[in-house]
Amino acid sequence: MRKIMSSLDVGSNELKLVVGEIIKDKLNILCICTIPINCIKKGKIIDKEALKISLEQLFNDAEKKLGFKVNKTLVTVPSTSATFMIGKAKIDITNEAAFITSKDIINVVRLSAKDVLQDNLELVTIMPINYTLEDGTKVINPKKLFSKTLEVKTVIISGLKKDIYPILECLEEINIDIIDIAFDSLGDYFSFKNKNIEEKIGVIINIGSSKTTVSIFNKGVLTNTAEFFVGGNNIDNDISYIYNIDTELSKNLKENFALANTKLASKNDCEEVMNKEGNKLLISQYDISKGVESRIDEILNIAKKQINVLTKKEISYIILTGGVTEMKDFNLSLEQVFGKNVTLGNINVLGVRNNKYSSAMGLIKWFDYNQKLKDRDYSILSIEEQEKFSKIEEQESITDNGVIGKVFGYFFDN
Repeated sequence: MRKIMSSLDVGSNELKLVVGEIIKDKLNILCICTIPINCIKKGKIIDKEALKISLEQLFNDAEKKLGFKVNKTLVTVPSTSATFMIGKAKIDITNEAAFITSKDIINVVRLSAKDVLQDNLELVTIMPINYTLEDGTKVINPKKLFSKTLEVKTVIISGLKKDIYPILECLEEINIDIIDIAFDSLGDYFSFKNKNIEEKIGVIINIGSSKTTVSIFNKGVLTNTAEFFVGGNNIDNDISYIYNIDTELSKNLKENFALANTKLASKNDCEEVMNKEGNKLLISQYDISKGVESRIDEILNIAKKQINVLTKKEISYIILTGGVTEMKDFNLSLEQVFGKNVTLGNINVLGVRNNKYSSAMGLIKWFDYNQKLKDRDYSILSIEEQEKFSKIEEQESITDNGVIGKVFGYFFDN
């Protein structure tokens, strides 16, 4: 069975859809689609119909690229109202051998959230902290162990229904089934998860276009998160205001000319632009980078203070991700604020070489990880659909429209 999965990251400025396939624990990207939007402000939908139109276009674009319809997806939901509670539960293992199965694990985890949530809250996910066996031994994964009882301690993560439901309703109204929901920070963690951070307490900071999210992870468990609405858009607005130019031009200058730090910026490298009054301006790389550096330092220092609010425990790692971190020389500003105990994320998967996709890409890995714990495989395509898709792939691989056909055509035609 081919494990094909899609993941939708709903941002304030952009919708991002990633479709990938898990093969032997490796994620291969099948396609990515993005669409700019302006119908969400500070995590709230301000134009539901506009969002539905954009979502339909996004999924149609994916269908054109893939050759099959994507009608099921994981989706990120706002973490503005994130709530964290501790849950506990204990069950008896009823089989004669006292052998713990994945079904037992699912049952005890679900039981830990029973009667915990208030009516205005929606369950986002339950993350096990540890399991306790009959003899008091604590383990991370009790599957295939022997014990007459199984106890679990969990973190129950939820959010306000009024924040979560509007996005889900938009998807349902365009006939997209929701497989699961999660906060974007879970995707970020699974994008960069490795053995060096699995047993440690750390922070992941995602600097996006309109907001910055700071999340605390304790041995892989999300224990707290907070967001503030300052991000890449503020840098665009700063440049636009200083030079009296439109925001599209300022965004282009930010992404293709400015540096995130003035240390290596050149005073002689200049760009000529036209301001709103029709006058020509000569902007040096050093001058524009000075303004950018100031705003980035502000964002990083707010995030640094937020860490101290979210946890008093010693931090072993800090990872930065999000679209803003793709700016040239961002690492120099990062070290100025956080020192050496910090890592700049690097999404280096074929087809997704940009940190702005870390949430969407990581959610596919997160979901696959959870399915394995339950001894399950899942795909958005049925067996029949997979067989049809595989036949299309085989045909395309030897035609002029396929990848191999295009490569051969390029060499022989030239």
